[in-house]
Amino acid sequence: MSFTGEVRQEVCRNVPEGDEARAELSALIQLTASLSISAGGMTIVSQTGSAAVSRCIFRLLKQRYTVQVDMGVKKRMNLRKNRVYLLRIHGDTVGILQDLGIYSARGLRQKPLQKIVQKDTCARAYLAGAFLAQGSVNSPKTTNYHLEIQAGTAVYADFLIGLMDRFALHARKIQRRGRWVVYLKQAEKIADFLRIMEADENLLAFEDTRISRDLTNSVQRLNNVDVANEIKSMKASQAQLADIQVLQEHGLVQDLDEKLQTVIALRQEFPEATLNELADKICQRTGTPVSKSGLKHRFDRIHAMAERLR
Repeated sequence: MSFTGEVRQEVCRNVPEGDEARAELSALIQLTASLSISAGGMTIVSQTGSAAVSRCIFRLLKQRYTVQVDMGVKKRMNLRKNRVYLLRIHGDTVGILQDLGIYSARGLRQKPLQKIVQKDTCARAYLAGAFLAQGSVNSPKTTNYHLEIQAGTAVYADFLIGLMDRFALHARKIQRRGRWVVYLKQAEKIADFLRIMEADENLLAFEDTRISRDLTNSVQRLNNVDVANEIKSMKASQAQLADIQVLQEHGLVQDLDEKLQTVIALRQEFPEATLNELADKICQRTGTPVSKSGLKHRFDRIHAMAERLR
């Protein structure tokens, strides 16, 4: 099962009540259902690719309304032949849609009434319902953190973004193949969204995997830095030894001052040492401390003399 499927399974196990149940069901119906009008009257038809989500909608409907719900399954006519779970809701469909805040005398609303999500607990439940209906989240094992909810219209996308802003998620929207999508990219924000939906088990799994991977990446970056510094130090050492060889070939080393002769002798004795290590060696040999910058200045003088000779 995908990580999205695992998150949906966990969220569906939660059992909201009262206003929170209405808010979650409002999002589920808004994003999965359509109206069907026939000789028998008007029915609500909900379609979803998840059996768990379909059962969640059924439970919430039966919990709040006295309705007849017919359940069915069909297969999509595509290569993967995914199953689609259908719910046909008969009864006071207009009353249900009005109670859920998504129907008025003018017809279906593009977004629910504010009273549906007025309380923060209801806003959390609504976001959970929206994710169950049209959401997906990448596994933390992948290299790309991404959570999204397909919103359909720009108006509804802005509504979802407004709900997320109440919890400092700062989601963004993008249009993809004619439909608007609300998405999160930062791992910390995705973790916060999982916490909002009370998907605690998958939140822990997400954070554990993310932290382990980020730690591994950090260690790798530090190793890369160490290797780069070592290569840089070796190149500098080789250049210094080449400068010293030029001075020796011209018989000038014995004419240099004591400080430069000490540096030359130690570099030849410790060709792979860093400047900090050489500075420690000088302090041990002479009893006189020297800084890394002071040591570099001495090598700069040697290099200048070697360049003139070249």
